[in-house]
Amino acid sequence: MNLSPTLILSIIIAYFAVLIAISRYTSRHAETSDFFMAGRKSSWWVIAIGMIGTSISGVTFISVPGYVNSSAMSYMQMVLGYLVGYSVIMFVLLPMYYRLNLVSIYGYLEQRFGTTAYKTGSAFFLLSRTVGSALRLFLMAKVLHTFVFEPIFDIPFWVTVLVTIVLIYTYTYKGGIKTIIWTDTLQTLFLISSLVLTIVLVGQHMNLGIGDLVHTVSSDDRSQIFFFEGGWGDPKNFFKQFTAGAFIAIVMSGLDQDIMQKILTVKTLKGAQINIFSYSTLLVLMNLLFMSLGVLLFIYAAQNGIEIPTKEVTKFAEGVASTAAVPDTDLLFPTIAFHHAPAIVGILFILGITASSYASSDSALTSLTTAWCIDFLGFGKKDVNSPENARTRRRVHLGFSAIFFVLIMVFHFAATGEVIKLVFDSASITYGPLLGLFAFGFYTKRQIADRWSLVVCLVSVLVTGAVYLYNGYFGYPIFGYKFGFELLVLNGLITFLGLLAISRPGDGNFANR
Repeated sequence: MNLSPTLILSIIIAYFAVLIAISRYTSRHAETSDFFMAGRKSSWWVIAIGMIGTSISGVTFISVPGYVNSSAMSYMQMVLGYLVGYSVIMFVLLPMYYRLNLVSIYGYLEQRFGTTAYKTGSAFFLLSRTVGSALRLFLMAKVLHTFVFEPIFDIPFWVTVLVTIVLIYTYTYKGGIKTIIWTDTLQTLFLISSLVLTIVLVGQHMNLGIGDLVHTVSSDDRSQIFFFEGGWGDPKNFFKQFTAGAFIAIVMSGLDQDIMQKILTVKTLKGAQINIFSYSTLLVLMNLLFMSLGVLLFIYAAQNGIEIPTKEVTKFAEGVASTAAVPDTDLLFPTIAFHHAPAIVGILFILGITASSYASSDSALTSLTTAWCIDFLGFGKKDVNSPENARTRRRVHLGFSAIFFVLIMVFHFAATGEVIKLVFDSASITYGPLLGLFAFGFYTKRQIADRWSLVVCLVSVLVTGAVYLYNGYFGYPIFGYKFGFELLVLNGLITFLGLLAISRPGDGNFANR
């Protein structure tokens, strides 16, 4: 049955009112230092729960279920690789961050190499997280516009985007991380509940019990997880995906200020490590449920004669362009939830996507503000709680909100393909220099000519970007090989080798830089 757009809007307003109430309570007497680190008094279990919402985002909620149509459950190979990456974070990165008592994790690069490497690392985080978060917000705005704001108010897409960003800014600008720790925890609970209940309710609508659900999903061809037969030329190859997953976890969590800023508010290193273990285990389970839901939705659509939405895209194969209508699988879940399933499924969908999108975006907005204020404006080297710094921090927060708006509008006119793939493609290009910088710092004792570190990182991005366009976008194979998400590893390797070329022997002692 169709879900009333007015009902959808009412749910969103009520949900937002709850977030505002939490924001007002948690931001009482909050100072600028609380905006950044919440007094370093957080409990590990609160952070672990909230991080699920931050990591999953609306992209996972919508795009991962749709992704199984073209790639089956091969994405789980990468998710399993995450566990290796999180082990590195637990036992290599976190001890260093706690020992140095960092607010911005890129302060490590300053102590290890110098000012240029420090600001270069932070700048690449700003670029990576801004693009990735804008992509995530774009998907949420796209769904809200299609199913809520356009049917009710007949307003243009840019108004939907503006409303979405204003809502996020309103409840984060004062309390920052102190507020987000609790709003993200609440939103994650909504997200998990909506996912599990949606699977159960769709199964009931198909007359399937729990055991039947498991059998139906597992017997479908789209439930295949492991792909060993295709060799290294296959983008779904297990070893490629697993390795890429390990590195993606390291860079998109361990080298990412957004994720680490929350974890570093935990009181002790041991608590932070327990946090990572609990969070990573739950994340694997959540992704498996999302992909199972995807398989279930495609089966449900086939049984009920529901057409998968389509879109016009331009594709390249060895430089030859062709335009065709392809399935817009990102819209399958909302289409079924709003128009073909019981009303409760639509309500759960709204709660789920709103929770996941806000939990990811509010956290990103805060971490971007933190990185700019600490790394480029020097808040950590002066009285962080001064009235002048508070005013500056609010202006920076507003500035990144405006950047989100501009980027989302660009993606609206230019983005093609599943958004989940676009997120990882952009990460492969922009996070690579961070991987190279931190790896060189941790695993060598050599010192670099710091003034050249920015040049090395820019060259690495340009080379990797060229490979991505030639090999991935235009479809030309390189010695019969097509890169997937492991492009990130190539990017990090180029950066590492470039740093090696501008280095000299050293003892790795920060004091002897």
